[in-house]
Amino acid sequence: MSNLEVAQVLLPGGAEAEMDAVVLDYEGRFLRRKRLETKAGLAFVVDLEKTTSLEDGDALELGDGRRVAVRAAPEEVLEVRGVLPRLAWHIGNRHTPCQVCGDHLVIRRDPVIRHMLEHLGAAITESERPFTPEGGAYGHGRTHSHEHGATAHAH
Repeated sequence: MSNLEVAQVLLPGGAEAEMDAVVLDYEGRFLRRKRLETKAGLAFVVDLEKTTSLEDGDALELGDGRRVAVRAAPEEVLEVRGVLPRLAWHIGNRHTPCQVCGDHLVIRRDPVIRHMLEHLGAAITESERPFTPEGGAYGHGRTHSHEHGATAHAH
């Protein structure tokens, strides 16, 4: 593994359309150290200072200066429509990651949550698409994240 390139720098929002990319699902974009392979077949190791939530459109900078785009992989999700504030409250109350779109919410497929939402009057559509849920309170992503500026919350 010593001859693999190493990425120790995350560039938030630094991806460009023509860059080689790694395509990772929601779980796969939460990492600290991991071997990855790009769409073009370049193997490298991500070795970040702390566990980080990578976002679609970020870039990883390799030791030689090349950049690799981070892309969200399509996943099995549920598109949720209805009275969105009420439905979002119930989804959040169960600590379920949720992507907020203009006229619907998106969550990963979960039969228990689906049943609850249908009981609340939601219209559910199954889909396969990239899943990029909202970050946590104060912009901290899941548990850890890259920083995008000062927040009102400190640990």
